[in-house]
Amino acid sequence: MEETRPVDVQVLINEHPFSPFQRLIFAMCFLIVLMDGFDTAAIGFIAPSLLQEWHIGKAALAPVLSAALFGLACGALLSGPLSDRLGRRVVLTSAVLLFGVSCFGSAFAFDLTQLTTLRFITGVGLGAAMPNAVTLMSEFCPDKRRATIVNLMFCGFPLGAALGGFLAAWMIPHFGWRSVLLFGGAVPLLLWVLLMLKLPESIRYMVAKRQPAIKIRKVLVQISASANSAESFIMRETVEHAAGSGGIRIALSRSFLVGSLMLWLCYFMGLVIFYGLVNWMPVLLKEAGLSPQRAALVSALFPLGGVGTVLCGMLMDRFNPNRVVAAAYALGAVSVYAIGQAVGNLGLLMCAVFVAGGLVNTAQASMPALAAAFYPTAGRGTGVAWMLGVGRFGGIAGSFLVAELSRQQVGLESIFTVVAIAGAVSCVALLIKQATSSSTAAVESSERESLVH
Repeated sequence: MEETRPVDVQVLINEHPFSPFQRLIFAMCFLIVLMDGFDTAAIGFIAPSLLQEWHIGKAALAPVLSAALFGLACGALLSGPLSDRLGRRVVLTSAVLLFGVSCFGSAFAFDLTQLTTLRFITGVGLGAAMPNAVTLMSEFCPDKRRATIVNLMFCGFPLGAALGGFLAAWMIPHFGWRSVLLFGGAVPLLLWVLLMLKLPESIRYMVAKRQPAIKIRKVLVQISASANSAESFIMRETVEHAAGSGGIRIALSRSFLVGSLMLWLCYFMGLVIFYGLVNWMPVLLKEAGLSPQRAALVSALFPLGGVGTVLCGMLMDRFNPNRVVAAAYALGAVSVYAIGQAVGNLGLLMCAVFVAGGLVNTAQASMPALAAAFYPTAGRGTGVAWMLGVGRFGGIAGSFLVAELSRQQVGLESIFTVVAIAGAVSCVALLIKQATSSSTAAVESSERESLVH
């Protein structure tokens, strides 16, 4: 009797249309990222009401605002190795439950200590959810559409933040600031129930961990009925890694070390730009002579500019992804520099801010897809999560950088020039990653790992 040939899971995914099952996975991951954006931004929307009700100064609110940022970094750094060891599904569902419960509990906080603690725990859940949603989704995507699909999913984050602003504007006058946190906790809890019922484990993770063929077949048959007759499955990695290694060992191994460091540096510098400008641009423009209303209006154009994320994903799928994203950072750096030169002309200033926001936000939103494609399955969860986790400290550094430059009374043009340098550094980092990856590929092009069971 002729032995049935093993099924290559990625080949099967590549050869079949994007199925309703994969669309369901996309929808669930999109909702996770959407609520991640909502809950991350929630504290900023309720801050004015919180100050008024608790009769506290702005300085007293600083620990609450920064607690989630530190939580985000911790959650990402911890969750990556866990997802490579325990699986994407268990870590992702646990993260959604954690940030849902803690955000819901934040609505019942009655002092700053309680709220700070709960915001930190919320941040841990949020930081763990994002990279695992990216990793899981990427492992269900066909190769030729992976960046486009992952970038489209990542659009949920800014949409969630925007949704938070609109809902907060309506809910706070009617129900108070606590209602925003109740909503931000209740929806993830309902989503968690759906995830427990419908979210599968990653196909590639199950093959990498040599799980029983019946479990793999049960998931894969929902993509293609042809998998129903398969008795064994294989997976071929495009890059060699040491057998039995995983997690951070892969990310810091000789083959991936330079690329990992460049991804971390790139994402770090991108968040230096984003948080430095989002947090300080209204103040800087007001000090440059704009009215508070105009300064707020112009500054709001920066986070709204990330409309090119899907287009960037399509370009990444068609051309060299490192160079595509590096070009976005380079053009973003030029645009950030142009903001400082255009302050005297309102029309040019608005254009410069919008274009800079579009390029920088598009580049940042494309980084998870870039990282997911760089690492093999055994280290993908850690690779994506650590890039996001290390990068979070760039957000903290960006805020402190602009604050210190302002305190030193550095001129407006010079401040934007310094911030623009971060974009140039990100561009160079990706070009270095591309150069070292090409060198590694030239040496290892004939070596591919097959996992069979």
